[in-house]
Amino acid sequence: MKKLKLLIASTLIVSLSFGAFADQKIATQLKTKLEAVLGDEVSSVIASEVNGFYEVMTPRGLFYASSDGRYIMQGTIYDLENGLKNITEQTMAKVRKDKMANYIDSMIVFKAKKPKHTITVFTDVDCGYCQRLHSKMAEYNDLGITVRYLAFPRGGPRSPAWGKMQSLWCSSDQHKAMDDLKVGSTIAKASCDNKVPEHYQLGIEFGVNGTPAIVLDDGSMIPGYQPPEQLIKILNNKA
Repeated sequence: MKKLKLLIASTLIVSLSFGAFADQKIATQLKTKLEAVLGDEVSSVIASEVNGFYEVMTPRGLFYASSDGRYIMQGTIYDLENGLKNITEQTMAKVRKDKMANYIDSMIVFKAKKPKHTITVFTDVDCGYCQRLHSKMAEYNDLGITVRYLAFPRGGPRSPAWGKMQSLWCSSDQHKAMDDLKVGSTIAKASCDNKVPEHYQLGIEFGVNGTPAIVLDDGSMIPGYQPPEQLIKILNNKA
């Protein structure tokens, strides 16, 4: 009996090792093929919860690729047998949480005096709902919500907002510049080695397709404006 148990354990270890090796081999092959096809660097390839498919993380967001590399798709996958669990969002939440940590120093932060929650908002100074959110800043802060801003000029590098937001991030008083731009005023042009292009690329990778896009501490994302009283309910429920 003892020898049988050892044999079973050894077989299991070999099986698991072979499975891990096979996954790594497929991941390496997919990375090479997809980088050639997509023209983008693939940052990670891991086995998906969906049998036969792998999650492929790129600068254009999350893709799913078949193990043979023949099929690729982009979209949201739900698990119908587990209460419509959003498999895609589950993966993206972890990606957002991990990657946002690298940009904390370049965020413009409006801190609550007694912070209970922190949100990170991809914003566009010319966006009406972004302006509405900013106009409620005192209410968010009074509720204990610290607001951190990342730049996402929706129209891209050629949009008027792009230049405004570069000047904003280069301003000597970012808080006042943000306040001014969010009410339609102008600010002095300024240039520096700013992170606006990186913020914008990060938003694309995160799946931002409109502003404001609110990312919570757990990495989950809420698209669109949320009034202070509604947002605090969401945050408290999450907590």
